[in-house]
Amino acid sequence: MASKLPDAAKGLGAGGALDVEDGSGGGKKVAGRWPGFVHFFFVLTVVTCALVYAPRFLSPTVPVDFLGPRQPSSGRAAAVQGRSVDGGRGGNEGDALVLDNQVNSPCASMGGHGICCDRSDFNTDVCFMAGDVRTDAASLSFLLFPPPNGTASANATVGEKEERVQPYTRKWEKHLMANIQEVRLRAARPDEAQDGHRCDVRHDAPALVMTAGGYTGNLFHAFNDGFLPAWLTVQHLRRRVVLAVLAYNPWWAGTFRELVSGLSDHHVIDLLHDKRTHCFPGAIVGTRFHGILAVEPARTKDNRTLVNFHDFLAGAYKDDSTPPEANQQQQQQQPRRRPRLGLYSRKGTRVIENEAAVARLAESVGFDVSILETANGAPLSSEYAAVSACDVLVGVHGADLTKLLFLRPRRAALLQIAPLGVPHVARGCYEKATAMMEMHYEQYDAAANESSLVRKYPADDVVLRDPEAATRERGWDLTARVYLGGQNVSLDLGRFGDTLRKLHSRALRLPAAGP
Repeated sequence: MASKLPDAAKGLGAGGALDVEDGSGGGKKVAGRWPGFVHFFFVLTVVTCALVYAPRFLSPTVPVDFLGPRQPSSGRAAAVQGRSVDGGRGGNEGDALVLDNQVNSPCASMGGHGICCDRSDFNTDVCFMAGDVRTDAASLSFLLFPPPNGTASANATVGEKEERVQPYTRKWEKHLMANIQEVRLRAARPDEAQDGHRCDVRHDAPALVMTAGGYTGNLFHAFNDGFLPAWLTVQHLRRRVVLAVLAYNPWWAGTFRELVSGLSDHHVIDLLHDKRTHCFPGAIVGTRFHGILAVEPARTKDNRTLVNFHDFLAGAYKDDSTPPEANQQQQQQQPRRRPRLGLYSRKGTRVIENEAAVARLAESVGFDVSILETANGAPLSSEYAAVSACDVLVGVHGADLTKLLFLRPRRAALLQIAPLGVPHVARGCYEKATAMMEMHYEQYDAAANESSLVRKYPADDVVLRDPEAATRERGWDLTARVYLGGQNVSLDLGRFGDTLRKLHSRALRLPAAGP
């Protein structure tokens, strides 16, 4: 079995290094850092929840050399769909290992040898390969070989069609998808089957092909387009899956190290740079997508919810050194503390210009206030600890509010401040996810007199007077350039105080979020 990502490895986002193998028998450490485009992403944060109609403008991240596990072997792998791997030790813990966990999928009942693709979703294509699957690095292909007890002609039942998949969840965004590598899937030709296509590395778990490219440099997209869909696709395999990653880079591996380890017990494979032949008992190419930061229980066979994804994040990030019983005893012994409010402090654009006054207001209402810095390079594990301790998370619309996923389900509240012209976009991003977490959602829509745009436009300008009409007239460019990328807010303390008092009263009626 391929080696596991070390749990003690330091997150590259915090200046550490990750041990990787280069396939030549020696290891190397790849240092990580926050590249410049990440800061660009956080400044602009064109959150695409309501952006199905919006153009985008960033190319994928640049792949960095990384080679997967070094365990040469040969022979054919076991079949997957409908049968267990390793004598019953499959990813479903003794049950038949099922690749496709989606309800009503055309691939949910595929046999132990075959290729099946589900292209019915507007956002994503997903293909499944069951059987003896081997990589062909030269063509970026996955080849299905005949079963061990069959002949080369057994693949005739699979068909000759070559399937092609771009494993990213924005297939409708054509100019972006042009930069996502295409993976090919087909049955091995008779001459290839006879030659054997020797395995350099043989895995006892199926592969999940995903990408670290696209808009992954933005935190919202890293979760919405990447890790949440990946979790949806393979959580039922319980970490018995090998991540085969396109556009692999050390920033991605370091920043999301805990999530990578949480998804898989195996070492990551860099498909673009690892030239060896990897053999699997099956493969999944592409990931499922249920909506913006969404998990629809009715669409999974095991009725997963967004709360289950939160639990996955908690397991990945939380320090479990203190037993839950001890935490409970501490809470019972200590007097009820003031509810904690986390206030995101943005830089660049969509800044709260009277942030200090807002913080003092929240304290006067009865909150303990934590100022949370954005884009500061801190590891996500520390971000998780800070946010999960909050009863209320407050911030102007932006990617950092994706961290609502770190809040305690059924207890916490999200207060999103929507600048002028973006209430619909803001609500579309985070309201549904908050409800799926069984938390309270509150949105404060800034008025024209609370926007810095009053210093740029006359009072009777349509940009101030009627943002919806201005957007209809001038299109998405106006929203991205002016309403998202060109304004700050200065909150009306009287009106905003009413909202804070409402949330404070609610927090007092509920158990404290933090330990």
